[in-house]
Amino acid sequence: MSQTVLKIEGMTCNHCKMRAEKALQGVSGVESVKVDLASKEAVITGNAERANLVKAVVDAGYSVED
Repeated sequence: MSQTVLKIEGMTCNHCKMRAEKALQGVSGVESVKVDLASKEAVITGNAERANLVKAVVDAGYSVED
C-alpha cells in the first residue's frame, strides 16, 4: 500500500474539498482519501496510478501542482 500526496489548487470551500475527495475516491486502486482544505493537499492511500489521480482532480475542475 502506498501513499500519494497531491497539491490541489482551486479549492475554496468545504464543497470543493468534498468534490475533490469524491473524484479521487472514484479512481481504481484508491483505498482512502483525505483532503485538507487549509493546506490544499490530498493524501491518497492505495495502488492508484498518479496520472489517474491527477486526471480525476482536473476532471473535477481543479488543478494539481507538481
